[in-house]
Amino acid sequence: MLRWPRNRVLLLLVVLLAAALFTLPFVSFAPNRLVSGQPVMLSQLLRGAGWLIPLIVPLLLLLAWQPLNRPTLILTLALSEILLTLLVALGGHAAETLAGQGSALSRTSFGSGLWAAGALCLLIAADSVLRLTRNGAWRLLLNMQVWLPLILLLAGGQLDQLALLKEYATRQDVFDQALSRHLLLLIATLVPALLLGVPLGLFCYRRTRWQATIFSVLNIIQTVPSVALFGLLIAPLAGLAAHFPWLARLGVSGIGLAPALIALVLYALLPLVRSVVAGLQQVPSGVRETAAGMGMSRGQIFWQVEIPLALPVLLSGLRVVTVQTVGMAVIAALIGAGGFGAIIFQGLLSSALELVLLGVIPVIALAVLVDALFNIAISLLERKTL
Repeated sequence: MLRWPRNRVLLLLVVLLAAALFTLPFVSFAPNRLVSGQPVMLSQLLRGAGWLIPLIVPLLLLLAWQPLNRPTLILTLALSEILLTLLVALGGHAAETLAGQGSALSRTSFGSGLWAAGALCLLIAADSVLRLTRNGAWRLLLNMQVWLPLILLLAGGQLDQLALLKEYATRQDVFDQALSRHLLLLIATLVPALLLGVPLGLFCYRRTRWQATIFSVLNIIQTVPSVALFGLLIAPLAGLAAHFPWLARLGVSGIGLAPALIALVLYALLPLVRSVVAGLQQVPSGVRETAAGMGMSRGQIFWQVEIPLALPVLLSGLRVVTVQTVGMAVIAALIGAGGFGAIIFQGLLSSALELVLLGVIPVIALAVLVDALFNIAISLLERKTL
């Protein structure tokens, strides 16, 4: 009698993984960046350690029928991590082999099959980690260690012949400038957003009758499309710079950094103000009464009781703002603010996929890193307050 699989999520992911590996192109080879690449299937590259790939897939499939205990989940996590490492290593080896057969202008890119299979391996690993432990810090660490073998492959030069790494090598100065500008946009948005959002949140908490009005205005700002808001700021800022030359000398103009920062700060206010209000509202009234009964002043209650208890919620709002800003800063490149968005749009205009990825991947990595750091801080604060 055929038993139903105990881990149906794993079964579905492995079936999709097998379909991606054996039906979609594994890598794509082109004689130069201006022509479309020719697909190369996984079956054409299976040699050496690559033969482990079709062996790991059925092992993962069999694990879907095993009990959902710790050894099974650890084995599933290990196999998915090994498979992901083998896939990327095989892609890098294929790029090196194909580069030796072509000219210096040849380009080898990961195919749709490798991208899909890699994403499915990460999903399998994340599902295993989710079932393995409930501790947020352990989940984060286990998910982060999946990337360590890939970082070692990158640092060891095994992926240098990939088109993406070749684009980075030829545009390293541009990449470094984009990274510094993107970080500048992030920091220059968070600082004024905190200086405006935290006092505004405190005002809304203390003056509840103003909450509806302030949140309505912030909601209207949030619903305006980012491109439209950037465009709306061009004319007034250009007019101010024309009438007040000292503003122009400070760098204020219709395009560039100034309108980008104003728009990003305006977008950051709603989640930040809401988190301040929600964090203070969730402090139990009994705690305040106990603190007052101990003789603490209103200021002492605020700084020593309310703020520490509300801090995890405040950080959650700041995490949302930070990740949102990392992504929206890409759109700011349309008005000359720079950052990774400039690389992305340049790649789109020239139909260069690797150039687009050169801008997209760091944005995703930066957002994930920022989110992970905030998660660690929030979990440590929550553990401290318990």
